[in-house]
Amino acid sequence: MLDKLSIYEKRFQELNERLADPQTVQNTANFQKLAKEAGDLRELVELAARYRKMLGQLDEARQMLGEEQDAEMLELARGEAESLGAEVERLEREIRVQLVPKDPTDSRNAIIEIRAGTGGDEAGHFAADLYRMYTRLAERHNWKIEPLSSSTNPAGGFKEVIFLISGKDSFGKLKFESGVHRVQRVPKTEANGRIHTSAASVAVLPEAEDVDVQIDPEDLQIDVYRSGGPGGQSVNTTDSAVRITHLPTGIVVSCQDEKSQLKNKNKALKVLRARLLDRYQSEQDKKISEARRQQIGSGDRSAKIRTYNFPQGRFTDHRIGLTLYRLEEVLDGDLEEVVQQLTLAAQENALAVVGEEPA
Repeated sequence: MLDKLSIYEKRFQELNERLADPQTVQNTANFQKLAKEAGDLRELVELAARYRKMLGQLDEARQMLGEEQDAEMLELARGEAESLGAEVERLEREIRVQLVPKDPTDSRNAIIEIRAGTGGDEAGHFAADLYRMYTRLAERHNWKIEPLSSSTNPAGGFKEVIFLISGKDSFGKLKFESGVHRVQRVPKTEANGRIHTSAASVAVLPEAEDVDVQIDPEDLQIDVYRSGGPGGQSVNTTDSAVRITHLPTGIVVSCQDEKSQLKNKNKALKVLRARLLDRYQSEQDKKISEARRQQIGSGDRSAKIRTYNFPQGRFTDHRIGLTLYRLEEVLDGDLEEVVQQLTLAAQENALAVVGEEPA
């Protein structure tokens, strides 16, 4: 491990020397690129310095154990060696996690698509509950929310809702939400008090940048039509709704939430770019090892990942076997523990794939 750390430490030193060069400062784009790389390496380099220091202290403590004759001093040295050994193991663990290749899209904004599944009107209400859960989570992190597209059902729930969450590492924290979410509760319309099971699917996509996905305008079929739905002076009176079909892939995106046709078109293009990026990434994932495809958050949205059981107040994430009996808090956006546990499990899987053993 020390040999590998030396490579990163040397690179960090080179970057700092180049960043101090006046010629580098004059090239803004290159300076920002190098500064970002240095910033990404800083935590690892600081961990490496602490690791080397702890290893040196541990060697000294072990040396004392072999030389010390006084019983009291020997006991102190043994206790110090045990404490330092535990700290070295902890630092090794942190360093191994840092050495796992990072997903470059983790720092992106997140586009979330929620669709009602089986369960009729109740599924639509559950989709609305999930939308509220993610908006409350965004508020806790001071992330911004931008509605992109929505379709409601007559009972007041969502058939589909698509929105953008902008903020630091929002995609990295939300990407594990993709999958089928199941709810078990008594619907408001159920007169006999029977528990129903309904579902909604969630897809979390990284917001695509223009450099990620090049869209040829000739590949697009753009149709405009009159908006539908309740309220608004422009509803059913102007052709403001936009439907974009990407001909090579058959992906269709519609948006009618804005009164402006141009705004609807821009929002639809934003969703289209994200879906195309997701498709390209999925195609790349098929080329990598089976072990890596089995990682948590692999994007299999047909898999049931969660159960929200109202009678028991129970929240269960089936991928990691996590069960919490505070369903109301979770639905109010308190997902921090869940996100941490999913991230930790993903890191464990990534370390298993890397197959690196501590030094």
